[in-house]
Amino acid sequence: MTLLDRHIAFLEALRAAGLPVSLSEDLDAVTALGALGWSSRSTVRDAYAATLVKRHSQRPTFDALFELYFPRLVGEGATTGSSADPVSTSSTSVRDNPAALAALQEEILAALEADDTERLRQLAAEAVGRLGAMPGRGPGLSSWSSYTALRRLSTDELTARLIDALRAGGWTDEEAERTAERRTGSYIAMVEADARRRIAEEKGPDHIAQVTVRPTIERLDFLHMRRADVEDLRRELYPLARRLATRLAREQRSRHRGPLDFRRTVRASMASGGVPMVTHHKPKRPHRSELVVLCDVSGSVANFATFTLMLVFALREVFTKVRAFTFVDDITEVTDEFRPGGDLVETMSGLVASSAQAARMGRTNYGRAFTRFLQLHPDALTPKSSVLILGDARSNYADLSLPALREMVERSRHQWWLNPEVRRQWDTGDSAASRYAELVPMVECRNLVQLTDFVKDLA
Repeated sequence: MTLLDRHIAFLEALRAAGLPVSLSEDLDAVTALGALGWSSRSTVRDAYAATLVKRHSQRPTFDALFELYFPRLVGEGATTGSSADPVSTSSTSVRDNPAALAALQEEILAALEADDTERLRQLAAEAVGRLGAMPGRGPGLSSWSSYTALRRLSTDELTARLIDALRAGGWTDEEAERTAERRTGSYIAMVEADARRRIAEEKGPDHIAQVTVRPTIERLDFLHMRRADVEDLRRELYPLARRLATRLAREQRSRHRGPLDFRRTVRASMASGGVPMVTHHKPKRPHRSELVVLCDVSGSVANFATFTLMLVFALREVFTKVRAFTFVDDITEVTDEFRPGGDLVETMSGLVASSAQAARMGRTNYGRAFTRFLQLHPDALTPKSSVLILGDARSNYADLSLPALREMVERSRHQWWLNPEVRRQWDTGDSAASRYAELVPMVECRNLVQLTDFVKDLA
């Protein structure tokens, strides 16, 4: 693969992962690298990042792909030099016995305690080379496992020992635990990155980019998020809400012009000889909907409901009134929990975790939730109301209560249903997506990009 081929493949991988790289930015990167040169890997990485990455949240995906297409090491990363270099030593012999493993753990612990990033990178390469190989395959078909290497290293034990070492150094318990988890997590990421690098060297970076590199946070599925992804997305939500609120307010102001006022236009045209140089319009009667949100907060869809409800409440000034309800198989109003100035993250986390939201029957039951909603909150729906339902439409084969949902549709102005599952999974198993979609338009909403597009249309 030539340098040009690698450049093009790298940009295609970035686009596939969700980074919006345009042709002009492609040319900017080439121009910058032509001026700076290719002699320094860090300079090449910074030049690509400066010309291609638009948002901080895109940087982890960019870094992961850069490591695949422009790796810092080749093979074992062996270099000529002292045999004391652990990387070069591991390239000539595999040392995997209890004594050698204990020595490697001590080296890793010392590097973690000193927070020596470069040394940790070397030890990550050594750990994968010594402990992560998957033998028994033919030439070109070998593979590497970061999971195997990390299991042998006992990262939980390393974290506990690091906490003890930091405490002995005068750190408080909370500081020691938080710092130890961060440093160990960083080392785990280095081991995973080195395993990907080795596999990419054998099978090609394109294959690994499609299989292992996670997309940008905006395109990551709500249902497939890890704990770290949830925290990242929460940080993205507030600036997103501010940008979206500003855009919606500007668009609403631009639509304030009402129908043509013919009389005023003709009267004004007399000053220009009867030519209507300026048109006059009647004032447009403002209209803002009352929004009623019903959120399924059970199981894996809880994250999806959390972020959607948080975004809607961050934009509540766009609507006349917002009322929110959560359910598993019974309905509970949570509108009063969203107080002005309150922390939406803490509020939603508390609502999902609280016993008040627990299922009475132990399983999600959309039909019962809809029926109870009409019984307990008949005043929530008016001719001005817009109903937004959030959930995967999986009701555990219970009664769907379609008449109750039909009554909700008849008593409201607009209705939408956001489903976090991919469309091809609708109507599989206990999903009743199509039957509910006959009454309420159902939209696939799996990530932040789709959620943003929907909220723009909603407002």
